[in-house]
Amino acid sequence: MSTAGRELSFWGWGYADKFPDDARRKQLGQQVTMFLGGGEISLGTPPTLDDLDLPAPRVAPPAALADVCSASPADRASHTYGKNYRDIWRGFHRDFAAAPDFVARPRSEADIGALLDWAADHKVAVIPFGGGTSVVSGVEADVGGNYRGAVSMDLRALDRVLDVDTTSRAARIQAGATGPGLERQLAAHGLTLRHFPQSFEFSTLGGWVATRAGGHFATLYTHIDDLVESVRMHTPTGVWESRRLPGSGAGPSPDRLALGSEGALGVITESWVRVQQRPRWRIKASVLFADYSGAVQAARLISQAALFPANCRVLDAREALFNGIATNGKALLLLGFESADHPLEPWMDRALEIARASGGECPGGAVASEAGEKVDADAGGAWKQAFIDMPYLLNTMVSLGVVADTFETACTWDRFEELHAGVIHDVRDAMKRVCGGGVITCRFTHVYPDGPAPYFTFLAPGKPGGELEQWMAIKQAAGDALIKHGGTITHHHAVGRLHRPWYDQQRPEPFARALRAAKRELDPAGILNPGVLFDP
Repeated sequence: MSTAGRELSFWGWGYADKFPDDARRKQLGQQVTMFLGGGEISLGTPPTLDDLDLPAPRVAPPAALADVCSASPADRASHTYGKNYRDIWRGFHRDFAAAPDFVARPRSEADIGALLDWAADHKVAVIPFGGGTSVVSGVEADVGGNYRGAVSMDLRALDRVLDVDTTSRAARIQAGATGPGLERQLAAHGLTLRHFPQSFEFSTLGGWVATRAGGHFATLYTHIDDLVESVRMHTPTGVWESRRLPGSGAGPSPDRLALGSEGALGVITESWVRVQQRPRWRIKASVLFADYSGAVQAARLISQAALFPANCRVLDAREALFNGIATNGKALLLLGFESADHPLEPWMDRALEIARASGGECPGGAVASEAGEKVDADAGGAWKQAFIDMPYLLNTMVSLGVVADTFETACTWDRFEELHAGVIHDVRDAMKRVCGGGVITCRFTHVYPDGPAPYFTFLAPGKPGGELEQWMAIKQAAGDALIKHGGTITHHHAVGRLHRPWYDQQRPEPFARALRAAKRELDPAGILNPGVLFDP
């Protein structure tokens, strides 16, 4: 697979040419081992396609769709896994046992319908695939023994902005459009969706809707949910299309069932989404806190003041250091506002007033800019670049034998202190037990008036050959702690197969039965993405 002429990695995150050479990996390994308190590093050798021993396809594409299907090793390998630690570890270590039998790239809804009909008749599982950036095993063809085979349905050929309503400020966009692709098309109209998840460069609109993805804004428009006006979805029993409305009280919302359905109820083909004018004014500031609790309090009070900053992220001291930001051991609050309508100094002034009252200091002051202006790099800029590059680091950590990953949640403010302490304690205990030690950091990705969305990162020394067991033990401790202390198993990473044990505990059982009933009505053969959300 390639994007804009650059080859994508078939085993890891992003572009293949971004994987560092041995000298750079050794340097990164030394930095990480210092962060972990010392230890040895080893440099694994990344795989090539020639190294792979893919299982033989169990089924062949239907003749009528042969021209949109491929069983090439490159296509099958690049559609085998998502991008969590386990996925990348298996890819790096040349384990592609879960490869789909073939990859389909439909060019129209007619192709989608024909493939679903064939799959239902032949008991073949269909895994909808956008950018393949799932970190919860949401695109893996691990469907059990009740299916004759599995096909990965790649939607990226359906990538156009089909209609733009400038009066209502909305756009109808095909589900396979990637973040850069849809932004380029909207820019011709002076508009933007302003939804920037970390996977923005590779993920798709359909994937965002299917997983209830979190985006750019730390407040107000936090999820794709907030931007969806209507959804069109192709199910095995018919087309599901909601009426395009700014809001409605007419019964349970069909969009709310499509959002987060993770490809288990239908294949999302397009959506009307709310777009915006491109921002003209921006202002940002970095605030330091000697006391982490002061930074947390400032984020809470700012979120409750209805100022609606685009950026309101707290980084603990270790998280800041891990992102290359020198804070001298202090916690960091990153603030930012943006608008297409007006300058923003009064909003920032009030936010900084709140932050200072909570013990913060802003040595550099606020920096305002207008579209097209260059702004000197600061802590916010350093964090933004580290945020974009962070997924690539997981490729390197796997190659160095380091166990590393992230997990995220959300909880109410009254529960945050207990949840934070409980998660840190339990994950540290698990890392000490299975790895001999490790480091865990925390930041806020989003904040709401009633609670934050904490995002944790952990790193620990791996034992050669035992990394997956170590990783799973740490993930188990993290998931158990989140549920025990009142958090959600996921704020914006979706459920997939990885989070199923905790999602089963979190959701009400009558709701689970309702979901299974919907599955029976929409997908009676149970072919769509089996195993995510619930068992068919």
